Amino acid sequence: MENVISGPVYVVQDNIDTDQIIPAEFLNLIPTIPEEYEKLGSFALWGLPESLYATRYVEDGELDSKYPIVIGGRNFGCGSSREHAPIALGSANCKVVLAEGFARIFFRNCVATGEVYPCEITARLCETLKTGDEATVDLEAATVTIKNTGEVHHFKPLGDVKPVVDAGGIFNYARQTGMISA
Repeated sequence: MENVISGPVYVVQDNIDTDQIIPAEFLNLIPTIPEEYEKLGSFALWGLPESLYATRYVEDGELDSKYPIVIGGRNFGCGSSREHAPIALGSANCKVVLAEGFARIFFRNCVATGEVYPCEITARLCETLKTGDEATVDLEAATVTIKNTGEVHHFKPLGDVKPVVDAGGIFNYARQTGMISA
């Protein structure tokens, strides 16, 4: 995977639950079927209330989002343990979620599926950035640089998580490292 991800950010607040990331009505889509995987991405963050998030993460009629970076607050990915949540984000072309904290199961599902990098940051970027602002995330340096201000913020290094996500998930990682046979 790429170590530097640049582009516009999509900003959400605290307690974004898995039903907001991918509503239950779309859980009948099977991610291992390519057409259904693509369709799943078109519904990423579909459950966010339009009254709070007028800009859609994925525009109507599109399969991918123009926002490779999602900025969140505390407790991102809370709720049920659906692995469809990080898969939907990954299918929509999200590369990284920078949040102040993650629900443990969502974090583990990000790693297990290899879809997105879950990066924990201490700065409350969801209060200072707005959707459409440009940023660059350097996964090796564990930094995010805000384009219009030049501010650099650090996040917790991914450590052993990075090679698993790089490999495309836990099973691909296990195959690549010889833990299980290909």
